[in-house]
Amino acid sequence: MSYVPFSKTLELMQLADMAALRPKGVCLTDIQNAFKVNHRSAQRMARALEKVFPTVDVNIDPDDRRKWWSFSGQERLLRLQGIQDDELSALEMGIRRATRDGAVTEVRALETLRSRIIALHPTGEVLRAETDAEATLQARGHACRPGPRTSYDPEILAVIDLALKGPFTLDVDYIGERDDAPRTRRVEPYGVLFGLRCYLICREPERDTRIRHFRLDRLHGARLVKDTFLRDPGFDIAGHAARSFECFHSETEFGTVIWHFNKRAAPVARNYVFHPNQIMQNDKEGGLIVSFEAGGWLEMAWHLYKWGDTVEVIAPDELRELVADYRRPDFPSLP
Repeated sequence: MSYVPFSKTLELMQLADMAALRPKGVCLTDIQNAFKVNHRSAQRMARALEKVFPTVDVNIDPDDRRKWWSFSGQERLLRLQGIQDDELSALEMGIRRATRDGAVTEVRALETLRSRIIALHPTGEVLRAETDAEATLQARGHACRPGPRTSYDPEILAVIDLALKGPFTLDVDYIGERDDAPRTRRVEPYGVLFGLRCYLICREPERDTRIRHFRLDRLHGARLVKDTFLRDPGFDIAGHAARSFECFHSETEFGTVIWHFNKRAAPVARNYVFHPNQIMQNDKEGGLIVSFEAGGWLEMAWHLYKWGDTVEVIAPDELRELVADYRRPDFPSLP
């Protein structure tokens, strides 16, 4: 049986309807019978269903080991439940937070998701939910959240995202702290860290095998090189990020960090997550001891300055010396 592109599209939509309408979904035999195709063609159609509809469920029957493709009624259930204002406001909060953090590609993906959800519901229902969601956002202060952050070219991040999916190598024009002008470097990208400053995590194989951090605001260009590379299977970006207090990473600045907050600051500090792996302990005087392992003494010093003289650095020695002359007693409030 020969297919033209338009007929393939129609058949794929019909197959999706079958998978959604039948309680158990469809198996290869169902596809063969419904579309009068052989076993191999049915397999191709099933693979196409998985590719076009990522939400499809694929299950194996424990009795006869047959595969079943289904949507478990999710699309119909979504329409019946309607769109809720708290769900829409939560999605909008995610978009605005990503916008504030400079995560441009995440913003685009979330906006597309929002559009797809809205398209599933009647216009009147959407307008009601959007009105209620905007009121919630205004009340929670998410309509406009000021704050300092560095800026960068979103098109550069788009190129980086393409390289990460390959993974492909990149040629980046980067100006380091000691450079007078951008220099082109060939790198192997491993990820991006977002924060007050945003960093490209990569290796520069022409130099060494070290993991390096390039600030996105210092990237003046990025070009995809269609050469793939093998990522280090032992590299974990979450574990790597946890080795730093914020985004700065240095093997020479890493160790056990211990801070002691006095009785006045302890109730406020208890509500903070200073580090994902932190340990908090109360002392006998009502103070709080916070300990974790990380690096980046200067970024820690910037943060500790806001606490004035209500916090004391127990370890490391380098950080204690760095903040010793800057513990002010005259701040009227705590962070």
